[in-house]
Amino acid sequence: MTATLYCFGESGNAYKAALTMTLAGYDWQPRYVDFFNGEARSPEFRAINPMGEVPVLVEGGRVLTQSAVIQLHVAEATGKFLGAGEDRAEVLRWLFWDNHKMSAQAGPVRFLMNFLPEARRPAEAIGFLQGRLKAALVTLDTHLEGRDWIVGTEPTLADFACCSYLYYPEPFGFARADWPRIDPWLDRIAALPGWKHPYDMMPGNPADRATA
Repeated sequence: MTATLYCFGESGNAYKAALTMTLAGYDWQPRYVDFFNGEARSPEFRAINPMGEVPVLVEGGRVLTQSAVIQLHVAEATGKFLGAGEDRAEVLRWLFWDNHKMSAQAGPVRFLMNFLPEARRPAEAIGFLQGRLKAALVTLDTHLEGRDWIVGTEPTLADFACCSYLYYPEPFGFARADWPRIDPWLDRIAALPGWKHPYDMMPGNPADRATA
């Protein structure tokens, strides 16, 4: 059975789910959500996910929302990327850390800096979020010293969650060259068989809207 992922290319949270499914060999297809024209707030979408957010995974009669939940479902179904033994708890720790410390800063500040009209971009909020994002990047970069992967000796869900916003080209306070351990780690993830950039893996990107 082919699962359907409600997503759009600009969403780093949707990319976590899409990347996990792709690298795990999970059978899935994207269903584009026109987020910037309000589809996620529509009654039809909220009938699927009352939270009004992507990603949403629909598989038969089952609906899963929130990226970490979808990642865990795929890992448990395929036996891949969950970590073995005590590593599983560490994988979960980094999933929750990403949702609270990394993506929670990177997503909003990227949105404010790139997807709002310039006159409406709140400088004070952007500066605050960039400061919190930098602190998270310091934590991740320091943790990666002497490591190829966030947990253990193989890639896990932790890597696919924490990397999710760091491949996007829009400026939001992250430059790979500034982070000597994060930069090669992103290269290692991108070298995994099946990896694709979020704009290639999911439909929808700023270029599409610019030429529409």
